[in-house]
Amino acid sequence: MNSKSSAASASLLMKQFKELTDPKKAIPSFHITLEDDNIFAWNIGVMVQTEDSPYNGGYFKAQMIFPPDYPYSPPNFRFTPAIYHPNVYKDGRLCISILHRGGDETSGELDGETWSPAQTVETVLISIVSLLSDPNISSPANVDAAVAWNKDRKRFNERVLQEVEKSKANIPEGFVMPTNDAYVAPKPNNSNEDVVDDDFWYESEDSLGDDQMDMSDDYEEEEEEDYEEDEDEEEEEEDQGEEVRKA
Repeated sequence: MNSKSSAASASLLMKQFKELTDPKKAIPSFHITLEDDNIFAWNIGVMVQTEDSPYNGGYFKAQMIFPPDYPYSPPNFRFTPAIYHPNVYKDGRLCISILHRGGDETSGELDGETWSPAQTVETVLISIVSLLSDPNISSPANVDAAVAWNKDRKRFNERVLQEVEKSKANIPEGFVMPTNDAYVAPKPNNSNEDVVDDDFWYESEDSLGDDQMDMSDDYEEEEEEDYEEDEDEEEEEEDQGEEVRKA
C-alpha cells in the first residue's frame, strides 16, 4: 500500500477519532486518546454500563492498532492487561468475528459476520462492549471463563468483580466515569445468540461514508494503474525477445 492510501487512511481515522471524542457525539462507554499522537494507535478505556453486567463500573484499558490500508483490513484490539472473559485470550486479544478477515473457509464464520470496509471504529467498539455483557460461549478464547460462565456464575462474577475494583486504578486523573443511564449498548437478538443481527452490527456497502467511498475509488485506480504497468512491462519483454530472435 503506497503513501497515498496510507494518507487517506490517516485522514479517515482522524475524522472518526474526532467524532468519537466530540463531547456531543462521543459514546460514554469509551474514553479514547492517541498513543504519542499516532492516529494509527488508539488507547481506549472500555466501560460497561449495563447494570446487571459483572463488568459494570470497571475501567478496562485497551489498545487498538490500525493497519496502513484501513479500512480494507481490520484493526487489532487488545485489552492491556487481559480481562477474565470467555472471548478474551490470556494475552488480551479479543475473539470476535467483526475483527476477523473474511474469506477464511476454515474459520466457520460467514463473510457477512467478518470485517468489511463498511465497518467503522464505532461499530467495532459497540460490538466489543456488547460482547462483554453477552459472551459467545460457542467460540471461547478462555475455556475456564466459559465453563465458569456456564456452570458456576457465582465464581465467574466474583472473579470479574475483583478485576473491576482493580481496574478503577486505571481511571485517568480528572476523568468522570459516566452514569449507567448515559448509554447502554444494544444487545444482539436473544432468539439465537450465535447469529449476528445484521441490521445492528453491520452496515451495508451502500452506507459507506464519502471518505471511505473515495478511498475505495483510489484503491481501484491504484489497482488499475498497477495492472497497466504490468501489461506495459510484458509488452516490452516480448519486444526484446523478438529482437533477440531476429539477431
